[in-house]
Amino acid sequence: RRQATEYSTSSSDEEFESKPSLTPKTKRAIRKRRKLEKETKQLIKQEELKRLHKAQAVQRQLEELEERQRALEKFGVKLERELRGEAAHLNLFHTDSGTKDENQMLHEWFELVMEKNKLMRYESELLIIAQELELEDHQSRLEQKLREKMAIDGKSEGTVCSSPPGQTVP
Repeated sequence: RRQATEYSTSSSDEEFESKPSLTPKTKRAIRKRRKLEKETKQLIKQEELKRLHKAQAVQRQLEELEERQRALEKFGVKLERELRGEAAHLNLFHTDSGTKDENQMLHEWFELVMEKNKLMRYESELLIIAQELELEDHQSRLEQKLREKMAIDGKSEGTVCSSPPGQTVP
């Protein structure tokens, strides 16, 4: 039993090729399993990088969104003051022909509110995407832990995978 464990945990092909108790079929199975493990690790790493890049893009978009919201908020405060008549003495909205028309200011204010609502919806979408990425990352880590535990359990049980069916390991 100890020998079978050693065979399954050896990391070089030459090592298990020199062992006479392993059949060619077993050797192929071991090579195939190692190749599959390597490919799986590469895929996991690629998926991690994709999630990382997407998370960085979402973070940048959230920062840009926050800047736009602040600018809209400042403009909205000025516009609201003008509508209330509080800004007349501050010359915030005076032009060469005098104060802006009240209808035009109301129109601008409603457009501003619509733009702000649009930005808030977009922010909500970005936050949902960020949460999805966190959950995907968490799932990936759990799957990796499960694979590691299954690999450890498989090795500690006498490596049924490395011996051909019907043969017992001494």
